[in-house]
Amino acid sequence: MGILTTLATGASVRASKAPDIAPVPVMPAYLLHAWWIDGSEGLDVSGLSFCNGDLLAVADKSSERIYRLSPEPGRRSVQLFSFADFSRPPLPDDQPVTAKARALHYASKSLSMDFEGITCDDTGIYLLSERYNRIARLDLKDNAGHWLPVRWSESARKRGFLQLFNAESEGLVKVAGDFWVALERDPRGLLKLAAGDRVGQRFYPVPAVRGLDFRGRSEDLTGLALYDGSLFTLERNAFAVCRRDIDTLEADWCIQYRHVEEGEEYVYRKTRFGKGEGLAVNRDGIFVVLDNNGVTRAAAPQDSRGLLMQLAFPAASGE
Repeated sequence: MGILTTLATGASVRASKAPDIAPVPVMPAYLLHAWWIDGSEGLDVSGLSFCNGDLLAVADKSSERIYRLSPEPGRRSVQLFSFADFSRPPLPDDQPVTAKARALHYASKSLSMDFEGITCDDTGIYLLSERYNRIARLDLKDNAGHWLPVRWSESARKRGFLQLFNAESEGLVKVAGDFWVALERDPRGLLKLAAGDRVGQRFYPVPAVRGLDFRGRSEDLTGLALYDGSLFTLERNAFAVCRRDIDTLEADWCIQYRHVEEGEEYVYRKTRFGKGEGLAVNRDGIFVVLDNNGVTRAAAPQDSRGLLMQLAFPAASGE
């Protein structure tokens, strides 16, 4: 029985964690570039993915549009362009929908989906809705989003996940025929959805890394990416990105970017929680987008744009 299979069959989320934490290199991140995102005010950009060479994004407060970013070295800002408009999916009719989610669906089109993740394959683009803990496939032929049949709200809650409203499914990546979903916090975890699944059953704790400092905040997970056969995790409240083995989920290394996010030039006026939500990785580096939740930055109190950072691979990783 493999390591992931063993973990997935554990009855308790906390009991399945190993007592010993192996040492992992944890290094300060090196900032290659940073861009203020023009047109992001009030949207809260929350998910990133490289799709056919384009850097695509979704936003918390945009339920019928995905965006494209084309950052250029040497520039201080990047425009948030519309990539595709579509009709949002209806309320799911095959799972319980909370009264709060139902009310938001009818009261506010922009808030109804709360898209937090985006990923793609050769056949399409997929969006993760935190509001319903579901994946929508974007059909560009009819400009509509359609729910995939797999769901996991009920099974995740039985396992101890998704206990807090608005701290639920937060990151998405397609790995071959499978989807991986980041379950945000209290507790955080990973869900693997295999082709043909109709109900999520493979839940895994995230192996801890000695040296990551969450500073008394919740250990969380807010973004996922796949690059060069490895799973990358965005661990927001530790201001960290870790490269993990896709089979064991153990970290190979982590980089921490707190000195960038809370640096004088970039820091927002409220810093109680980390703001990293979207993660994308390619040969040019590690891209993290900050969801500032409408908060303005300290150095420019009228500026509420989000920030896109490009971080270098650590030299010790051999990238």
